Amino acid sequence: MESLLPGSFPQLSSPLPSGGNYLGETKVKVGHSPREVQVYRCRARKILERQCVVRFQRHHSGFSVKKSTIYQENNAKFLVHAASGQPFESESGAYNPESTSKSVKNALDAFYRFSRPHTVIGTALSILSVSLLAIEKLSDISPLFFTGVLEAVAAALMMNIYIVGLNQLTDIEIDKVNKPYLPLASGEYSISTGVMIVTSFSIMSFWLGWVVGSWPLFWALFISFVLGTAYSINLPLLRWKRFAFVAAVCILAVRAVIVQLAFYLHMQTHVYGRPPVLSRPLIFATAFMSFFSVVIALFKDIPDIEGDKIFGIRSFTVRLGQNRVFWTCISLLEIAYAVAILVGAASSYTWSKYITILGHGILASILWNRAKSVDLKSKASITSCYMFIWKLFYAEYLLIPLVR
Repeated sequence: MESLLPGSFPQLSSPLPSGGNYLGETKVKVGHSPREVQVYRCRARKILERQCVVRFQRHHSGFSVKKSTIYQENNAKFLVHAASGQPFESESGAYNPESTSKSVKNALDAFYRFSRPHTVIGTALSILSVSLLAIEKLSDISPLFFTGVLEAVAAALMMNIYIVGLNQLTDIEIDKVNKPYLPLASGEYSISTGVMIVTSFSIMSFWLGWVVGSWPLFWALFISFVLGTAYSINLPLLRWKRFAFVAAVCILAVRAVIVQLAFYLHMQTHVYGRPPVLSRPLIFATAFMSFFSVVIALFKDIPDIEGDKIFGIRSFTVRLGQNRVFWTCISLLEIAYAVAILVGAASSYTWSKYITILGHGILASILWNRAKSVDLKSKASITSCYMFIWKLFYAEYLLIPLVR
């Protein structure tokens, strides 16, 4: 390979190598066909011939030395590529499909983490579950139903991304301690990128709610926007997450009350055009999810105690300790499951009675066994249990439509 570097070319007076031996001494990479090798060698020979002509012209007609040198260097680059069996192409402008695919994958992964997928799944499942409570007869399951659900889910998910995104924007320094894998905390997203995302999604959410024309849906988005902003943004009298009780009330209001009532009324009044009647299953869902929302509000701070202490967030975990808050959460959920079993036992539908009692009994047992295995000295163990709580949250929304 060294024989083709600039400065090692034969002198002008030397004749060109014959028979292709000069290029034949170059090692060609394995994997190229004989035809390709022959093409590269032929092109290299022609360049050598042109180089000799240029040198001859420079010698006899005073051709610019600077231009000749640049031409020689460019030719040498081509010869290196040709002799190594690689096509000549611009190094800076080369298209690399593998690199592009990796960039797209990394961008999607960053947005996936930014959107906090466990909250996205919870929002989508809760809206679908509550919408099913509005079904009174089999004919209600129609394209109209699916259109109404899709409108509600799309608008709510956009607002969900606004809320969790705003929380990350105002908690960058805290997240560097508690959740360094989030895009803003890790530096994958700049602040301007985060602002652009949350602004865009909030506008799209309100726009869709307005276009749909459902007042229950629009008010659900508006109240969620107000509470989500007040919870996170660092302005006088706001940033309610600093106050444990107020923070819990915000989460309870959105997850337990607004989601249940507003999206049920969206289906009942806007989609089906019926009067706003609060059914027994809806009342049960609101009461049960009130317990669950309180648990989520308390439990989410248990693995974040270190960062909250540093930045002065006076959560219940900081005040009372991890062990006490952890077992308070487990006890509240077990009480909620006991109440659900009693509600199921009072049902007049045999199939609903058995499903409700058996389903909640199984979930209560699984929760208790999981809680006993948690190591409260390990942040990873506590975080894993927190994500398990969200799985129980999802499971409950699968049972709620069956409560009659």
